[in-house]
Amino acid sequence: MENTTLVALSRQVALRHKLDVIANNVANLNTAGFKRQTLEMDDYVMPTASANTFPMPDEPISFVVDWTTSTDFQPGTIDLTGGTFDVAVEGDGFFVVQTPDGERYTRAGNFQLDPGGRLVTPDGHPVLGEGGEIVFGPGETDVVIGSDGSINTNEGPRGRFEVVSFADNRQLEKIGDNLFAGADPQPVQGVRVRQGALELSNVQAVMEMTRLIDVNRAYAQVTSFINTSEELRLKALNLLGDVTV
Repeated sequence: MENTTLVALSRQVALRHKLDVIANNVANLNTAGFKRQTLEMDDYVMPTASANTFPMPDEPISFVVDWTTSTDFQPGTIDLTGGTFDVAVEGDGFFVVQTPDGERYTRAGNFQLDPGGRLVTPDGHPVLGEGGEIVFGPGETDVVIGSDGSINTNEGPRGRFEVVSFADNRQLEKIGDNLFAGADPQPVQGVRVRQGALELSNVQAVMEMTRLIDVNRAYAQVTSFINTSEELRLKALNLLGDVTV
């Protein structure tokens, strides 16, 4: 009987992790460029039964395991904000930012200037152009970002955003701060960049709330099953005790 409880507990653990993923999606409903995630589950088969109160023939036991978390890279809706340093990539591609751990990639274009005039993310990571960090002088105004990612001000050209793509976005690793890590980035040909716009999160509130309800319901069902199984086990042990007496 313990195997029944262990299998149910493995299901509960996986559901708890799934609940955390959904909650994170909901929390980032209004985060620019956020990509929703899903928890992929699988079964792990034990070769033989390993925890039974009563002797029984060995048999395979299948446990639930949360295998991996996958990211949905479908683009979010483009919202026109009018912000000078709000930038959206239309189509495939990621902005490149510099972090202490190296170059990272993001779809969130809600950039700003730091005190030194560098274009940075909300977390302070410098945004990279094709020639390095994008820096504006104290007297520069009238910032215009072209559809090709080029940057111009009243003092002339200031380079071009570095926008890259990957052969398979599923190989990207989500590392936090709305950033991804990946290998072998390639320049995007014919990039389309829109100034004064942001790509919104691709999280769909109704879908996530439905998934949240389903997971909570499944968790409650497993909890009820565990309680019922434990009651049956205790009854069986009490009956056996009465027989031996």
